[in-house]
Order: sequence, then structure tokens, then C-alpha cells
Amino acid sequence: MDNVSVVRIFLLSGVNETMHYRIAIFSLTLLYYCVILFLNTAIIMIIILDQHLHEPMYILLCSFCINGLYGTTGFYPKFLFDLLSSSQQISYEGCLLQAFVMYSFACCELCILAVMAYDRYLAICRPLHYHFVMTKRRLSQLICFSWLTPFSIFSISIFLTSTLKLCGAKIPKLFCVNWIIVKLACPDTETVASDILSYATTIIYACHGLFTIWTYMHMIRTCVRSKDDRAKFMQTCVPHLVSLVTFLVVIIFDLMYMRFGSTDLPQSIQNFIAIEFLLISPVLNPLIYGFKLTKIRNRILSLVNFDKK
Repeated sequence: MDNVSVVRIFLLSGVNETMHYRIAIFSLTLLYYCVILFLNTAIIMIIILDQHLHEPMYILLCSFCINGLYGTTGFYPKFLFDLLSSSQQISYEGCLLQAFVMYSFACCELCILAVMAYDRYLAICRPLHYHFVMTKRRLSQLICFSWLTPFSIFSISIFLTSTLKLCGAKIPKLFCVNWIIVKLACPDTETVASDILSYATTIIYACHGLFTIWTYMHMIRTCVRSKDDRAKFMQTCVPHLVSLVTFLVVIIFDLMYMRFGSTDLPQSIQNFIAIEFLLISPVLNPLIYGFKLTKIRNRILSLVNFDKK
């Protein structure tokens, strides 16, 4: 095991730019994180407690919100702690764990979006087969697939990273990123396995994106023919489409910048680009689904009216 890293502490240098306004940023970040926790937990509890919402679409939405809580919990508590700390350090093990959470969160999000697209495709394009295909067993399999696949892939990825000998400990971001840790490897360290897995993962999740686009092409073609299908599409698919487009734009932009972007941009802008997927999706998703999906909106309004009484 001569090639195992001797680096035990990483420095998150991206936090340094925020230290001049750390009290204001801490307050706003804490408030924002509380909003994320409240919105996602509210949607989860509404779906769990209401028997009428125990349908595939809403169960997938529940999984979606759980993933939002999972991903943001991997970032916000550590970031809040760093804002109050004089030294923005993270242990080697903690850094690998955070990198695992960030990557698995993003890919779980894409997996769940693909499964949700498949569910809407069956409901709109194959309505007579929907209940036969989307059984409780099939739904459980799809949810397990959307969680276990990213977990398995990135467990291997993080393991490969843990075998590298590192010659640097400075991470120019607010959180740990596996790609940057790999780039800290010493020149004589073999990183081919990590690179191959990285490109294979990119291809796998690009296929998820292409599959989702394919399902929407079929749904749009079907909805053009029927007024009822158009209404169903606007009611149930538009929230999903907004979430999908927002997530893909943010993730692709972040990946392109991380791989090919200029380091001449101010650190504050680099930080914003890096955490966009942790800022926008976790708040936007429960808001869109909560207001747009009729059953959830009615359930929320009934709770509000009950409290007034």
C-alpha cells in the first residue's frame, strides 16, 4: 500500500473569499437551509401521511425530496461551521465522504428524474398498461435502482481515489470534489482507473438524460392529438420538465466550468457556480410540485384552512 495518500487534512480555500462578510452569509445561509429543510420535509410528510397520495408519481416525488435533503445536508452544515471557524479544514476521510455525497446526490437526482419521466410516459402514452406495468414491486425496483446505482458507482470511485498518493492538500472550492482530489495526485501516480470510471459514469448518466428526452418526445407527440392528454401533460409533466431543465443546465454548466473554465474569475463567482445545484433545485422542486400538482396543493390548502379554524 505504498501508493496510499499521506495527506490527512485538506484546506477548502474557496471559503476564504467569504470571510469578510461571514456573519451576514452565515445568517442568510442558515435561513436558506432551514427553508430547504422545511419545504422538503413538508412535502415528504404530506405524501407519507395522506393515503390518497400513495401513488407512483407522489412516491417518486417523496424520494426526490429525500434526495434533496440528503445532498444539502452533505454541504450546508459543514459550510456553516466553516464560516464560524478560523481554519477551513476538513479531514481526509471527511473530504472523501463529502465528495461521495455530492456526486451521489447529483446522480440520484438525474436517476429519479429519469424514472419520473418513465412514469409519466406510461401514464400518458400507455394509459391502459400503466397499472399493469407500474406495480408496487416495479416501483420499488425503480426507486432502488435510482439510489443504489449512484451509490455503487461512487463507492468504487471514492475507493479508487483513496488509493492515490496526493502531493497537494488545497481544494479551491467550498466543498470537496472527487475530480479535484484526483488532480492533486502526484505526477508519478497512476490515475487511469479513476479516469476511465469518470468517463464511464458520464456516459451512463448521459444515457439517462437521452432516455428522458426520448420519453418527452413521445409524450409531446401523444399530447398533440388529444385535449385531455394535453391537460394531463400540463398538470403533471410541466413541474417535472422545469425541474429537469433547471437541474441539467446547472449541472452541465458546473461540469463544463470545472473541467474547462477559467480560473481568472473572482472566487465569489466561482463559488456561486459551484453551489448552484445546491441552491436552486432543493428549493425550486418542492415549490413547483407543491403549487402545481393539484392533490398536493389541495392538501396544503386544507391544512392551512384547518389551522385557521
